[in-house]
Parts: sequence; C-alpha cells; structure tokens
Amino acid sequence: MGLRVCLVTPFAWSRPHDVNEHVDGLARELRALGHEVTVLAPSTRASDLVAGRRALLDGVGAEAPLVGADQKGVAGFARGSAKTGLSGATRRRSAPRSAEVIALGPALPVSRRSRIGVPVGVRANLALALQRGRFDIVHGFEPGLPSLSYLALRDSHALGVATFLSAERLGYPPGKPQRERLLSRVDALLATSPEAAAAAAERLPGDYRIIFTGVDAELFRPAEEHKRIVLEWRPTERQLARSVLRELRELPEWELVLLRTKPLSGRPTIPRALVGRVSVRTARSGPARAALLNESAIFVPALDGLDRVALEAAAAGAAIAAPPGLRAQPELAGAATARLAEDDALRQREGRENRQRAEGETFARLASEHDALYRKLAKRRRAASKDDPLSGREWIVCDLHMHTSWSHDCAIEVLDLLTHAETEGLGAIAITDHNVFGGALEALAATTSLTVVPGEEIKTGDQGEVIGLFLTEEIPRGLPFADTLAAIHEQGGVVYLPHPFDRMHSIPDAATLRRHLDEIDVFEVYNARLLFEGYNEESLRFAGKYNLTMGAGSDAHVLQGVGTGALRMREFHDRDEFLASLRSAQVLRRPKSLLYLQSLKWAAQAKERVR
Repeated sequence: MGLRVCLVTPFAWSRPHDVNEHVDGLARELRALGHEVTVLAPSTRASDLVAGRRALLDGVGAEAPLVGADQKGVAGFARGSAKTGLSGATRRRSAPRSAEVIALGPALPVSRRSRIGVPVGVRANLALALQRGRFDIVHGFEPGLPSLSYLALRDSHALGVATFLSAERLGYPPGKPQRERLLSRVDALLATSPEAAAAAAERLPGDYRIIFTGVDAELFRPAEEHKRIVLEWRPTERQLARSVLRELRELPEWELVLLRTKPLSGRPTIPRALVGRVSVRTARSGPARAALLNESAIFVPALDGLDRVALEAAAAGAAIAAPPGLRAQPELAGAATARLAEDDALRQREGRENRQRAEGETFARLASEHDALYRKLAKRRRAASKDDPLSGREWIVCDLHMHTSWSHDCAIEVLDLLTHAETEGLGAIAITDHNVFGGALEALAATTSLTVVPGEEIKTGDQGEVIGLFLTEEIPRGLPFADTLAAIHEQGGVVYLPHPFDRMHSIPDAATLRRHLDEIDVFEVYNARLLFEGYNEESLRFAGKYNLTMGAGSDAHVLQGVGTGALRMREFHDRDEFLASLRSAQVLRRPKSLLYLQSLKWAAQAKERVR
C-alpha cells in the first residue's frame, strides 16, 4: 500500500534549480512505486499561483489542476513518455489524479544569509496544505534556510525527513531552542555528501545517512562521441579554465564548451587564437545539459560545481578530468584533460566505468531507498485501537504522577495525600517518589478506597527521568536510559515517560525517544506543574504523531496540586486492565497557578529545614 508523501522545496518551481531537479526525479519515481506524492513549492508564475490556490480550495488529494499544467514538469524538466508518445502534461490530463505540484505563494530570494520571513499568506497556504493533505511523510529539502521546507518540518504532525544538499545553506534557524525543536520533529536526516552532512551536524546534531543526488539514466546516456571537452565554468575558478585552454592549443581537433550552470556567472574571456573552437553555453536544466553532455567526450568539473552535473556527465559516458589534488593545484585539470584527449582507450574505458557507476545512482534507485526509509519510519506508528474492553466499568479520575515526603523535595505525608485525594474525588493515584519506593509501599499498606499504583520516578544516568508503574521493588538511580526501561519491564512494570519536553530540566533527547518508542508504554502529554504550556503541547504532538498511549498527572509536591492534571478513565484493578483502560482515557486539565503551588512547596521545604 502506498503512502501519502509531501516533498517541500524552498526554491521556485518555475525556475531551474538543482534541488528542484532532485525533488522532481525523486517524486516521479516514488509515484511509479505506488506512492501518492505532492510537491509543495513557491513559484514566480501567476498561472501557477492561481492553480495552486485552486488546488488548496478544492482539497489536497482531490482531483486538482497541476501547477503549470501547460508546462512540462519542473521548468521543462519532465519529458514525454517514449512508449506512448504523450507529453507529460497530456499524460497527466488523460487520467485525473491528485495535484502533483502545488504553488503555495510567490518565490522570495533565499540564501544562507537571508533573514526574510515567509509571508503570512504563504504560511497560511502551507498550513492548509498540510492539514488537508493528511500526509504520512513530510520531506523537507534544505530546511537550513528560512523557507517553506523549514516551516513544513516544524509545523507538520506527520513523520518528518530532512535532506541537506549543500554545506552552504545552513544559516537557519539561528537560535538553539528553535534548532532543538526542529530536530525533535524530524525522524530521519539525509545528506547528499559527507561534506553536507558534517556541516549540517554542527548545527543540527544527529545520525546522517548519505544518499546520492540521483540521475535520469534515460535522459543522460552515451550518444555518438564528438571530440568535445565540457568545462563547468565558475568566475572564481579562472585558473582552472586557463589550464584547460592552454592544453587546447595543442589539441587542434578538439573543441571546448564553457558550461554555465548558474545565473549571473559571467562570461569568460576567450583567447583570440581559440575563437571558433571555444564556445560558451548556458544550460541550467537537465534536458538542456543532456543535449550537450551526451555527445561530449571529456568533462571538467568546477571545484565548487554542482555534484549533479558531474553525475550527469558520468551517466552520459564522458571521461571526467578530476585528478587528486585538483583543489590545491587547479593546473592539474589541463594535464588530465590532455591525457584523456590523447589516449582514446583510456578515455573510452573511463567513460564506460563512469556510465556503470551512474547506473547505480539513478532516480529509480534513489526512490527505492527512500521507499524503504519511509516504510521503516511508518512502522514507528502504533496501530490505533478504538475498542473499549472495559466499557461496562465505572469512570474514575486518576492522577498518575505525584509525590510524598519520601521524595527529597516534598513534605506531604502519605496518609495526608491519600485522604486529600479521596476528598478531591479521585478514584486512583500513582505514587511516584524520586528514586525511592518506600512511599508507594506505605500507600499500599494503608487503608483507603483509592486504587494505588506503586511507582517510582527514576533519575537515569544520562537522559532525564523515567517513571516505573506497577513496580514491586526499588530501581536504583543512575542507570543508562535503556537499562532503566529494561529494569522496569523485568518487574512486569509499565514505563511511563514524564514531562518529556520540559527543557527546564534534564530530559531525553528526541533521538533517544525515537529509538525506544517500542519500550515506552505511556507518554505523559499533560503535566500540570510545567512552567510553559508549550512543553505539554510538544508532548501531545509527539504522542499523536506515533499514536502513543497518553498519560497525565499533576506532579504534585503539595496537597493543593493533587488532581490538577489527571485522566478520566475506566476503573481498573491490575496492570493489564490499566493499559486497556488508557485506550479510552481522556486528559483532564485543571491547572492552578504554578507560582502559588511552587510558593507552597518552598514554604513547606523551609519549614522542614527549620525543624
């Protein structure tokens, strides 16, 4: 069964760009694998913006017009089908389907130094697209820019994937809290080169998977070879170009094409003696480059050129003149070019090897890898269960997180807590003292009408705190996070993760949470004692994203805080019934002033010290 995938690019879809070529090729092959893929992008065409707005109003996923339906893909990237003879637009019109590309708003200049925010109207369009799209995967490209990609990953409730294609596009967001929030919402980090991964990891630490940029091996394929050298031109790399021009004087049968792949890249000076054998071409799109590279024998990549262009040249069967040490000595490019031009056997052998390598880095292979990744991520989501096996039971109010005088920072006696909880109308409570189990045992031994869940809030050695419910004995503090979870389960207990995004305290990082999703039984989505409500909202978002079982508690350290956070759930008598009851539980928010509760706590602690 295919997934609903959303690919988001920050660059104008109406203009050629290497990132858009990557997105376009990936989207095309993912659709061939059975996925429903929608691309969200800005555009400079008025017709695209009108079509995009119409698609949003009709509903993402409905039969909606494509961006630039009269165009052939990404600024002319897509081609007609060789089998049917239909153009890309005609083929799509013949079978109505959901919108493949939606323009969300006008394109703005985007660079690593940019601090221009995305306009409010474009943000609203993005929110509408994400809401109506009901995507399983949201995949943002170059989210290190202030752009749609960053906002989509930040605001989406779907599984998130981020791809970094350049080490130069990583200036956003500037603040560490914003970067941490972004990381907490991204499930997989990809990069198209080790350099891009290393640069991205400095600002967004994580485990990066290296992927290739992808190439269309049907568009780029060896044709009749001409004695032509193609050099990727950069105005800042004139020394590289001069070395090739010098060697060209000794190769009278060869011609040189200086290829411009970026706008505003200037026009090189051509020596008078080589006029007629040296030309300048601008080719920013794949089809334009294919017409040139497929018939070329040698390709000289720029030092800071596009990886995509070098891969396209390899797919076209060209020998690539890029000897080791080229960055330190650009003159080596001329010598390598002359050697390839003079040795036909060497040039042809390298061309065949390059073609073979490129056939392993096609868009089809890239899509296959992404398909495996997407499906692996989708398995993190737990199957939703709407049945209520305890539907005949009475409803009770249960507070799953509270403390007694056994905790170092609480002065509530166990009997006082039980009496007060009964007075407040609670039907069940969990005693979760810090790193001790005595309070839970004392509560179990007391006479009360409450259902008491014995627990302990355990400080791990490296990743915040974990609560164990239905324990039988104390678990020592200081164990690694994974060992703490294992110790809880060894007792037949329930792993309850408290205040997982409260950045005012030590908490597990998002990567740790995702690694241990299968071992977390209950995820606290409401803690009444947090300073900022945004921390609870982040927990609710995370739990909803993976369909985790949700819990809530007051985290009470004074009697007045008991029951300020709780669950309305079916009555239960043991661990299994407790977990079954949580399926239909409802979160109850009854907050009181945190300043008031914290003042009472400090006063109680001061009173204890005086004693």
